[in-house]
Formats: sequence, C-alpha cells, structure tokens
Amino acid sequence: MPNSKTPFLSLGPKIKLLPIIHGSGDFARLVRQELLSNEYDCLAVSLPPSFQHAVEEGLDKLPTISAAFLEEKNDEKPACSFVPIEPSQPLISGLRVAREEGIRRAFIDMEVEEFEVLQASFPDPYALKTVAIEKFSAAVLPYLKRPEKGSQHDQRIRWMAFQLHILEMEYNQILFPCSLLDWVWIREAYNQRLEYSKSEASTGHARLYPIDHDSLFFVTGEMPFVTYLYEKRRAELLSDKSMSIDGVKELLIETRKRWREEFNLEHHRISPQTFQVFLQYARNLTLLENRMSPDLYTLVVVSKQICGDAFAISLVETAKKYPYQKEGVDEETETAMMGIGEGIIPDAEVAVMKNRLAGIETFWRTIPLKPPPPEFKKRNWKMLWDPMGCCSWPSEDQKIESFNSHVREQAKALIGEDHALTEKFTTSLKDGIDSRETLRKWYTGDIYVKEIPPNRGSIEVVVVLLEQKADWEKYSWQETWFAEHDEESTLCFYATPYMEGMVGPGIAKSVYGGFFLLYPPRYIPNIWRDDRFHFTETLEERLIAGATFHSQERNVVVVSPGPLLRRWRWIARCHKKHLIHIPLKRFSMQTIEKIRNFHVLNGKEVRSYASTFIRDF
Repeated sequence: MPNSKTPFLSLGPKIKLLPIIHGSGDFARLVRQELLSNEYDCLAVSLPPSFQHAVEEGLDKLPTISAAFLEEKNDEKPACSFVPIEPSQPLISGLRVAREEGIRRAFIDMEVEEFEVLQASFPDPYALKTVAIEKFSAAVLPYLKRPEKGSQHDQRIRWMAFQLHILEMEYNQILFPCSLLDWVWIREAYNQRLEYSKSEASTGHARLYPIDHDSLFFVTGEMPFVTYLYEKRRAELLSDKSMSIDGVKELLIETRKRWREEFNLEHHRISPQTFQVFLQYARNLTLLENRMSPDLYTLVVVSKQICGDAFAISLVETAKKYPYQKEGVDEETETAMMGIGEGIIPDAEVAVMKNRLAGIETFWRTIPLKPPPPEFKKRNWKMLWDPMGCCSWPSEDQKIESFNSHVREQAKALIGEDHALTEKFTTSLKDGIDSRETLRKWYTGDIYVKEIPPNRGSIEVVVVLLEQKADWEKYSWQETWFAEHDEESTLCFYATPYMEGMVGPGIAKSVYGGFFLLYPPRYIPNIWRDDRFHFTETLEERLIAGATFHSQERNVVVVSPGPLLRRWRWIARCHKKHLIHIPLKRFSMQTIEKIRNFHVLNGKEVRSYASTFIRDF
C-alpha cells in the first residue's frame, strides 16, 4: 500500500501523484524507490499510446541510449517529437522497474498533431537529498503558471485526469509520475472532473533509433558520463544516492587521466590541494547561479581558470563519454544525430525536434578555448620546420631562471648550516638559538646559540634531475643552449624530441628529463658530444660529469627525486667537486611541472605570435 502519511500527493485512495523533473537522475532514483517500496499494480505515464511500442522496445536495448521519434504534420518545416530512452529519465526508470516487477503500464497522454514543448527553470533536484518530495512540490506551487484555458497544455491535463478516472476502475493502486509543471493542475482537473476534449487521431506509430554517440549531450538529462555512472552502479548493485556529486568527482578524476594521456603529460600531477581549490571555486560559482550542484558550463569555466584550456577540453570530451553506446551500436547501424531543437533521423532531412520529456531549459553558452591542432596541420608544420633555427620562449626562460635563483639561495643556506658553530649563550644570541644542542644538554639548564660563518665561494652550477633512471630512448634529444643575454644561464639538458609535440606553426612542445644551469653564462663545449665523458653510462651521470667538470666553484647543487648515488659522488670527487643535495619534493609539483614542460620556437620571429598557440598546461 502507498504510504498513508502522504495524502498531499494522493488523488483519492487509489492514485498517487509523484511530481518529477524530467532528465534528473535524482528524480529517476525517487521513482524507482517509490515503485519498489510500495505495492502498485499500475504505472501511468504522461506519454501517448502511439509511443508505447517503441518506448518499450527501447527499454530492451538499455543501457544503449535510443529515442522514439514520431513525425508531425508541419507544412513549414519537418518536425518530430521524440522520447529519449536513457537511464537518467524518471519515466524511463519507472517503466524499467515496472516491467521487471510485472506492473502494468498505461500511456495516458493525449495524441496531438503538433506537440508544444514546455520547459522552465526548476529548483535543483539535489535538494531531494534532505527535503521530502511533498515539501519540494509545495515550495514550487507559488511559481507554477496556470495553463491558458483551451491551450494544448490545458487539454492534455484534462485528458490525463479523465484517463486516471478510467484506470482507477480497473486497478487498486496507481502511481502517476508527472511533470512538476502539471501535477497541481491534474489534481484540480481530477477532483473537479473538468470537461475534456477528445484525443486527436494519431499520426502513426513512433520509430526507434539509437542515438549517435556524439549527440548524447542533447538527449540525456544528466551529462552522458554521469548517466554512464548511474547505469554502472545499477549493474554492480551499488547505491547511487550521492551520484549527482560523486559523479562530478569521478568526472574530474577521469578527466585528469585522459588529459595526461592525450597531451602526453605523464608526469603532470594535479595535487589534492588543487582539486580542493577547484571544488571550492566550482561551489561558489554554482551558488551564484542559484544551484546546489554544478552543471557542465560551470565545471568547464573552473577548469579553464584553474588548470588551463587543455584540461577544460579534456573535461568536455570526458563528459561526452558513454561507453555503453559504442558497445551497443555497430558502425553499420543507422543512428539519429541530435542538437538543441534540431536533429536528423535516418532517411530524413534536418527537422525540428521536440522533446516530450524536456527538463530544465537548455541553451548555448560559449567559452573561448584553444583546441589541440589536427594531425594534418602538425604534419605540415613538421615539413616547414628549419632544423638550423631553434630558440626558447622568453616567459619560460624567466620561470626557469627564477627557479635557478631560488635553488641557489637554498643551497647557500645549507652550506652555512653545515659550517655553523655552536657555543653556550653568554651575551649575544648571534645567529639564533641552536635548539638541537639546547635540548641535547637540557639537564645543564644552559642555552646554546649558533654562529653561521660567511659563505666561502658561490654556487655556479645547479643540476636538476626530474626523474630517476631516465630512458635514453625517451629523452633522445640532448642539447646545450647558450644565453641570449647576461641575465640568462647556459643550459645543458636532455628532453623528449620536440618534433613529436607540434602545437603551432614553428612551435613545438618538449619535456625536460634533466638539465643543469651555469650562471654567470659562458661558452662550454657540448657535453653530449664530448669524448671526455664517454665513461658515463646514464644520462644523469653525463649531466653530473659535465656540470662538475665545467664548474669553477667547488660546490655543485644537485636537485633530485632520490638520494645522491655513490657513483655520482665519485664522479664529483674525480673533478674535485662537492655535491650539495636538495630533494625535489621540497618544491611543489605545480612549480616543477611549469618548468618541466617547455616550448621550442623555430626562430625568434615566431615569438611575435607564439602566445596564440601555446597553452598553459
């Protein structure tokens, strides 16, 4: 029996109304729970009988998404009304459960020659997590506009109320999920037994077509990827109670994976702190739009501003992903291609498309993004590349020089700490309290201070190793670049081949595996072709050998992800140098990745337009 505590949504003892928002996964879950928790013997849906056969055929094909199309008589332009058959639609979810539970289905909407689509701005369905459907429906009542008398909307409401009277003579318990825009007027027409017009003659029976994968955005109520997660949870018999938010988190994780693979950023990491900032920003923008859960536009805006254009593009592509569609539709199968308000079905021309289960109103919103170049352009740019003219991108030079200065300052502080002298406090704190020595001799009651002597010499070479055991094949481009002016360092590095990362005309992207910076700049022979370093076995060894050989100062700084190897220290001793180690983890991954990814320009003249093509990864 239906819950006796909810007379607010009941039409007498046999019928319960369930107001829904079409295209909402939260309402789909509500309909499913209502059917499974009560003993209904009939499910009435607000669709005409001409759609019943095609819709139930589409239910058998789920999780493959399809739509039932019914052509309309229109002299001006071809038109179709359609019913999307996808898991996040509440009516489809209800029909699916009803079939499984052996509950009768009744399609009670009026047949019309030209369907009039009704859309509106609804409250965010996420509120159902904490608000009962009765309170949710009552809160919307003051904003529901009464249908104009004699309009198609009014006629359909009166007809459905009449059909409910007929159904209650045959069935004992009926559930009628209907649009949030209709329920109160259906209640009124039912209770007052308002006069109704006869249903128009059917224009035929609806035809079922699968939807093209790239068109799912315009058919599904939720994002296709979130719809996929709903269906996946259903297949795994897991709860989807918090999917409206968990789906966003899964989307971001999958986007990060796709982004790293598509743009060859295998070492690029987005830290939990970055995700925290991302989600906080998305929450704030969502609240400004009077919503509780973010839509795709909000997520793309945040992605662009927090992680760059490339991540935003990957997020859009990931949101379109619905693996079940590619598995269930063969390449030879004819599919329907959809857009906002328009579409093409097989063997027909472009037609106006009217969604009979239209939910929250949709409209176009633009975001300027820089997409990756197509393959044929990359091939043309490779053909035009002049191998004799390469230079760097100045903004990236500034980043690496700033990093170099920061590492030098840290290294000087470490050198001073190594030579610090400790003595008992008498009259001066000198360079500060030595906490370690004071705690070690706490029983004496004395305080110890430290004195750091002035540095002897300076740091000339900084070696940065970005990963352990670099692969020769992966980092097959080894080169030495000389400074263009006195504020730059001499740079010796190994990196990925830049010709494999074309991003614009005369612009290529590469990734450092390791490098050393020599400052003040001066000319040195190319260590990668220097016979004096042929004894080295790895890229790291050759880089350290070149750095220690050409350094005029005794101390050489090495920034690496792991501890200094014994062989590296042996190489340094051979050149009478001392290695100072700074762990790579001391620096944030965002800083490291900004330095690691760099661009190669085919001549200084390319700098005038390079910013148009260079994306911030």
